[in-house]
Amino acid sequence: MISSGTCGASYYDEPQMTASGERFDPNAMTAAHKTLPLGSKVRVTNPANGESVTVRINDRGPYTGGRCLDLSRAAFSAIGDTGAGVMRVEYEVLAT
Repeated sequence: MISSGTCGASYYDEPQMTASGERFDPNAMTAAHKTLPLGSKVRVTNPANGESVTVRINDRGPYTGGRCLDLSRAAFSAIGDTGAGVMRVEYEVLAT
């Protein structure tokens, strides 16, 4: 299982049902990942400014090449500017 890495992260804020069965909340500290178990806790850091946030994986995605995480709007904005749309992040799985 992947425990850490660096990749591109984007964000989403459209209301929808998540793969975990809960309704997506753009204000929650959540994220989508293709393979990590739902419920996993992941620390995501923006190396450009050193800001970090801990998110819970509750959905699947992203499905765009070069990206490994889709963060909620709240999680993305806690570590970077949503105007960028995509940022390079470092991530570490804290618990699965």
